[in-house]
Amino acid sequence: MSILVFLEHHGGELQKGSLGVLAKAASLGDAHAVVVGEGVRDLATVAGSHGAKVVHVADDASLAAPLPQPRVDVIAQVAADYDAVFFANSVLAADIAAGLAARLDAGLNWDLVDVTGEFVGKRPALQDSVLVDVAWKSTPRLALFRSGSFDPQESGGSAEVRDVDVQLEDFSTQSKMVEQAHAESSGPSIEDADVIVAGGRGLGAPENFTLAEELARALGGAVGATRAVVDAGWYPYSAQIGQTGKTVSPKLYVALGISGAIQHKVGMQSSNVIVAINKDANAPIFEFSDLGVVGDVHEIVPKLTELVKQRRS
Repeated sequence: MSILVFLEHHGGELQKGSLGVLAKAASLGDAHAVVVGEGVRDLATVAGSHGAKVVHVADDASLAAPLPQPRVDVIAQVAADYDAVFFANSVLAADIAAGLAARLDAGLNWDLVDVTGEFVGKRPALQDSVLVDVAWKSTPRLALFRSGSFDPQESGGSAEVRDVDVQLEDFSTQSKMVEQAHAESSGPSIEDADVIVAGGRGLGAPENFTLAEELARALGGAVGATRAVVDAGWYPYSAQIGQTGKTVSPKLYVALGISGAIQHKVGMQSSNVIVAINKDANAPIFEFSDLGVVGDVHEIVPKLTELVKQRRS
């Protein structure tokens, strides 16, 4: 059973989600990987230490911008030799997976949380209340896994590096990236963070998000937000957690002033420990929280933050 894993990278580092999918692939059979970009050769060493037996490296200046279509061209050159191609879900990976499915006339299953050795995928359905089995009719089988489905595992091994001859289609060179925005944050992203402090409309105003930010800083975590908050312009879209945002699975999830609508639940219910603070004792979020605190976030959170700082010091 041969599996190719697309390893996404940003800022010179392989993404945690991709390394997690690589670990899953290595548990199923021979896991190979593909890394695409400019100046990415050193990332093959990291991939090898996380279970990749072979790493296909496409290192070229034409691949510097994180655009999907050139990456489809590269992956299509090697994907046909594999039983499956795995992706960790992201905006870029989803775009690449869809393009590759069209290019190879291959089946793509998305939003998976697991796959068996017989290549039966597991996908949540009915508002994540059940898991359904999904399969593929042909090879290569393309699979897009939900963020946080697997944890990276260091194997301590090394990988054989194979260079890919970069040949781009004419239409793939028509798009140019003229600017790339970067979040101004010194902390971890919500996809990689072990601790997330998320705020909802219950915070009352955008300036009150400092409560979430200070608690997250004290805990060494990241800040998340609900769709209502993002739509109101209180916080950036990159922090949105939920059905139309990002799916996360931190070790600790602290919800401040979040009612717990099903759309938000879908994005965070796989967190190991969920702590909710809300003044409404009947808020739905208490139904699936491990610890619920009924009270005013404006009174509780500053005290909690101070206690965390004292404990950490």
